[in-house]
Amino acid sequence: MLAATGMLATLGWRDLLPAAEPEDFPFQHGVASGDPLPDRVILWTRVTPQQATDEPSVRWFIARDSRLTQIVARGEVRATALRDHTIKIDATGLEPGTTYYYGFETRGARSAMGRTKTLPAGTVRHARLAFASCANLPAGFFNAYACVAQREDIDAVLHLGDYLYEFGNGVYGDGRRIARIPSPNREIVSLADYRTRHAQYKRDADLQAAHRQHPFVCIWDDHEIANDTWRDGASNHDPEQDEGEWWLRRRSAIRAYLEWMPIRERAAPEEDRIYRRLPFGDLADLMLLDTRLLDPARSLLGAEQEQWLDGQLRRSQARGARWRILSQQVMLAPLSADGGRSVLNLDQWDGYPAARQRLYRNLRDANIDNLVVLPGDAHASFAADLDATTGVEFVTPAISSPGIEDESEAVQLTQRLQRGSPHLQYIDLHRQGYGVLDLTPDRALGEIWHLETVASSSRTQWLAAAFACEAGSHRLQRS
Repeated sequence: MLAATGMLATLGWRDLLPAAEPEDFPFQHGVASGDPLPDRVILWTRVTPQQATDEPSVRWFIARDSRLTQIVARGEVRATALRDHTIKIDATGLEPGTTYYYGFETRGARSAMGRTKTLPAGTVRHARLAFASCANLPAGFFNAYACVAQREDIDAVLHLGDYLYEFGNGVYGDGRRIARIPSPNREIVSLADYRTRHAQYKRDADLQAAHRQHPFVCIWDDHEIANDTWRDGASNHDPEQDEGEWWLRRRSAIRAYLEWMPIRERAAPEEDRIYRRLPFGDLADLMLLDTRLLDPARSLLGAEQEQWLDGQLRRSQARGARWRILSQQVMLAPLSADGGRSVLNLDQWDGYPAARQRLYRNLRDANIDNLVVLPGDAHASFAADLDATTGVEFVTPAISSPGIEDESEAVQLTQRLQRGSPHLQYIDLHRQGYGVLDLTPDRALGEIWHLETVASSSRTQWLAAAFACEAGSHRLQRS
């Protein structure tokens, strides 16, 4: 273990939060951590260069305490132009289930202090995860991130996609009234465009606060690239409208995402693969999927990912993990207002019934139980029972993207859905917010938190609904 010395040892967390950033402050995009494992975690920041060709040396450190008297690792790296001056450290040699504090230094300046936590190992009695999706900057303020940042009861944040949106202003939300106009103000298609949009989002104070307080575990949805993305195209990509070749746009978007997000990267040629597993000791296995970019011939997941998921579910059951958490982009439960004779949204598992039946069959054949599914994308809140022997699902509301904006219209559709889809135990189609999953060996408790508004900056939130699933029951009960 390395001991802190000099001025660094006397500084605490609050001292390292810059009250007012000077123009040349190098850490304008904050700090972040992500993809925790029992012995390691990703640390992230970005250095704003004074000139485009600058490649400054950056020192990093991680400690057990916010006063940095117990530094456990440190190092020095360069912020290169090749990676848009972003830095990503895989800090190893850590202890399970432990809170750490980290930061960066360059050009005589120190970043804000970040707080992170490794995953637990062995016998685990409790875990609590926030989950969120769909943060559209011109549509409203990121008040949900601010509320999550204030919580001290969260082990990690699952971001289920649509971390940003690719549109220009006015296409999906008009940010003129609230001074939240996308940059560049056009649909982004090039590597420079995607980098600029990521940089703008990372300047948001509420998003910075959430990243600073909690480790994030992230998967992309479609808008990190283009609306309704699939493997070979997207609904709003048109080469004849000067948007270039699809493969290049996709490659640029993924490259910027990997540079700007605290996600553990794979070596080529698997760098596009984001499906992975994170273990929470004997309590749970968290499995993260990609339901967007690996979809050939309407299979949703693709054969390789389906096989991977089946193997992971079987191994999780065999090793005795109590719960299996399936984090993915789109809703698994059927959504119908007429008892299944028609579906409302083909851009979810409803559009891939054969893939859903294969998943259910694999779960039954291997006697896999205690499944909790956490999707985003819907801009609505749901709590649902799944197939009779499968598990339950909690759908998070959006961070800021709109649901059905007319509340009376939202209520009318809710009533139709409740009649046509009785397995949907809770529905809200109007409000923004986020979810929290609270796990113990005996039960999985899903909470839906709603916000007062996204039209202005606010910290007002309330617990809109809470449903529990007792281990082995496969059914929700209002808690």
